[in-house]
Amino acid sequence: MNKQTRQPAESPGRQRVTLRDIAGELKISHVTVSKALRDLPGVSDSLKARIRAKADEMGYVPDPLLSALSNYRKTDQAGTFHSALAWLNPWNRPEELHAHREFELYREGAENSAHRLGYQLENFNLADIPARRLQTILKTRNIQGILLPPTHGSNDWIHAFDWSGFSVVRFGQAVAAPRTHRVSSAQAENTILAFDRARQLGYQRIGFVCEYWRTRYFGTGFTWAQKQLPPEQQLPLLALNPEDDFPAQQRDVKQWIQQYRPDAILTDNSETHQMLINLNYRIPDDMGLATTSIHDTSIDAGIDQRPYEIGRAAIRMLTALIAEKSRGIPECRNETLIEGRWVDGSMLPPK
Repeated sequence: MNKQTRQPAESPGRQRVTLRDIAGELKISHVTVSKALRDLPGVSDSLKARIRAKADEMGYVPDPLLSALSNYRKTDQAGTFHSALAWLNPWNRPEELHAHREFELYREGAENSAHRLGYQLENFNLADIPARRLQTILKTRNIQGILLPPTHGSNDWIHAFDWSGFSVVRFGQAVAAPRTHRVSSAQAENTILAFDRARQLGYQRIGFVCEYWRTRYFGTGFTWAQKQLPPEQQLPLLALNPEDDFPAQQRDVKQWIQQYRPDAILTDNSETHQMLINLNYRIPDDMGLATTSIHDTSIDAGIDQRPYEIGRAAIRMLTALIAEKSRGIPECRNETLIEGRWVDGSMLPPK
């Protein structure tokens, strides 16, 4: 007689045993199996014993992610208050940071997630408090975690601030320092998503107009996405010179359009729409238009980078660093990328 040998559920090449697998063996519902393994009422003691024995025999191990989700649902409320976390606003005019809808959604997502975990997110304006004074305030109040939204203007304060006593997570990829862990949108992947959607809508000659420094991220996705097209349909991206003023950039856009004749344009530049209007192009009659971020722009088709989820992810990363007592600038920087979603709009209708 062959006796089944118990094997770990995570053995190489072996799939995890599920509740449905156990239920199938016993010819009962997976709901009954779930209740029995959680020792809930509604299942007799004898049946519970049979189910547990079969689970042991099959090598069942609870899925840690599902267990965590179950625990979250049971305790879907604010946790016990632990401490405050700092949201550092580095803008010379602090109100301008909040005026950006995308950045404000970072903060809202972070604030909500922090509250659920028992933390309070407090705002500190570097325009009002010198960097060295601020770090003294944070240490005095035992604030161990810092969220750093995208910076603007002078970054001299970054080098004056002693990061060694804090767990730090920053947003985005626009600023090279401080080289802390960060959370960002999956910009290359999002651009591929936008390109593929434009193709599905019937566009054949899809171009990309981008800020020069962003070609490393959005531009990489665009270049990769074009590889599926025949060479005659592959358009070179237009990287706008950051040292040029608006009229000079507009002239570059005009020349590029005349030379390559795109029937749709993807862009990460919020001013591209106004340039096309100034050049007397009708959107979408003359060409379609979509953006890599629908927030803070007049373009209604494109990618929602899910900034609220980016804010939540930043809190998850930050609280994990605090728990591990990981402080200062890390030797090995971690990056969490949040995938976006496509939003249909009137400026890129089906062709």
